Amino acid sequence: MVDELEHKYDVEIKEREGRYKLSDEVKAEMKSSGMMDEKGKLKLKGVSPKMLKRMKQEFVECPVIKEDVHFIQCFICPNFQSRVMGKVLCKGDKL
Repeated sequence: MVDELEHKYDVEIKEREGRYKLSDEVKAEMKSSGMMDEKGKLKLKGVSPKMLKRMKQEFVECPVIKEDVHFIQCFICPNFQSRVMGKVLCKGDKL
């Protein structure tokens, strides 16, 4: 049930053609936290390769930093609560 998780925003997940590049800053953060290996291959626990491929083509309009961000960047954000039916539940706290 969507109402059970405390969140401030329901952010729609959008799709774009082709791949969307992660910024070097985000990549460095993911490598340091073990979510990406040294070659730049993503290693997200509990995410299937098929889902990962889909996630690479998605983005959200982040209500916190007020710009479009890669879904993977959103997924690793401390504000990320859950992904439910094409939406992200976001806590909306300042970063």
